[in-house]
Parts: sequence; structure tokens; C-alpha cells
Amino acid sequence: MRLANKLAAVTAAASGMGRAGVELFLKEGSRVAAIDVNADALAQLKSDMKKLGYELTTIQADLSKTEQMKSSINDAAAALGGIDILWAHAGTPGPAGVENLDLAAYEFAMSLNVTSATLAAGEVIKHMRKRGGGSVIFTSSVSGIVGSMMSPIYSAAKFAVVGLTKSLAQAFAPDQVRVNVICPGLADTPMKLGFTGRSGVAAEAAANEAKLLAAVPMGRLCKAEDVAHAALWLGSDDASFITGVALPVDGGFTAR
Repeated sequence: MRLANKLAAVTAAASGMGRAGVELFLKEGSRVAAIDVNADALAQLKSDMKKLGYELTTIQADLSKTEQMKSSINDAAAALGGIDILWAHAGTPGPAGVENLDLAAYEFAMSLNVTSATLAAGEVIKHMRKRGGGSVIFTSSVSGIVGSMMSPIYSAAKFAVVGLTKSLAQAFAPDQVRVNVICPGLADTPMKLGFTGRSGVAAEAAANEAKLLAAVPMGRLCKAEDVAHAALWLGSDDASFITGVALPVDGGFTAR
């Protein structure tokens, strides 16, 4: 029970890594507020967790919208009685390139990947101060550590999240609030095809996946549970002196 008596909010919580994190946090003793844009998926998550014996708070919000992003954090704090852990996990692949760039798609990607994380941190800090400290966890990517030729917009956004992490780790340290970021490799989650299969051609998606997988020394894709366990550690007191870290969960991809 590594999160016993902790209060946690998770964004983009209804599928993939976020969902795995919600279940793991509950198993480890935390009360959890799950935030997602997909109301049906949230309802399914709540039902599934109830079958496992856990009560889950769910909050439907479009995290690309400023006021909804802010209110979701405050609603979570009100429902839980505070927040000790925030995993700001929301993100999207964004456009594939910069030629003939769709500015609306670009702005949406920046909003969901960067602005939502920034706003979440700005709202949650006041709640963590009241609790005497806390842990903010962002999700970046290996593409926030090394550039991605396949996803330059995503890479730019995720580099920004790593920079945000390192800055806020220093700014929030006097409040005993730790700020870290997880950098997953290509993961076997619903978002995978957003990177490998933008063309909609199955053969191209398979070829892109094979190319990326060949660069992973451990020879497999990242699993949602791999990332959830990293978030668990960063949120727990086991990481009480860890802040400002960009943690790759990538099977050695960035060790090359």
C-alpha cells in the first residue's frame, strides 16, 4: 500500500497508461479522481473499478479548454478533500510534419500537450500547499528527449513539457512539491496508431512500428503498466527526494 491515505488526480485516465495508473493507484491505497474527455469510457472505468472493490471519482472535461482544465483540478480536489498526487497525462500525437501545416491541428496539439499540463500545475499547487507538499507527474515522451523525424510537432511539445518540469521542480521545491516527468517509448496503447499509422495504410503502420522497435535494445514495445509503475514510484514517498527528473521508460531507446 505505497499510496495509503494519498489523494490522486489523473488526467487522460480512461484508457491506456492513464487507466493502468488509476487501477494501480487504487490498489496501492490511494483515493483517485479520474479525469477524461470521454464520458462513456469514464463510466466503464468506474464500473470496472467498482467490480474490483474500489470507489472512483470521475470527472468529464475537455482538457484542451482552459476553463475545463482548471475546473477539473479544483473539482477533483473538492471531491477528494485535497490532492497529494497529480499525474497530468493528457496528450495527442499532433500533425505529422510542418509542410502545409494545419494550424488548427497544431494549436490543438500544443494546447493538449503543453497548455493543459501548465494549467494543471498552476491549479494544483495551491491544493498541495494546503497538504504540506505533493508530487506532480507529467507525461512527455522519448520524443521529448531526442527529436522525432516522424512527429516534429509532438516532439516540440514534449520537449516543452520536459523544460516545464525542470523549471517547476525548482519553483515548487520550497513548498515540498516534487515535479517529475515520465518519458515513455512507443507504447502498445490506443494512441500507437496515431504515430505509426497516420496514413491509414496498415502495411505502412507495421513498417513504422518495426523500424521504431528495432531501435529498442530490450526488443519490445512499452506497456501501459510499465508507465503506471513509474508514476506509482514518483508519486510515492519512496521518491521523496526525487524532483526535476525526466525518467525514460523506453527499454534503452535513449541510452544509445
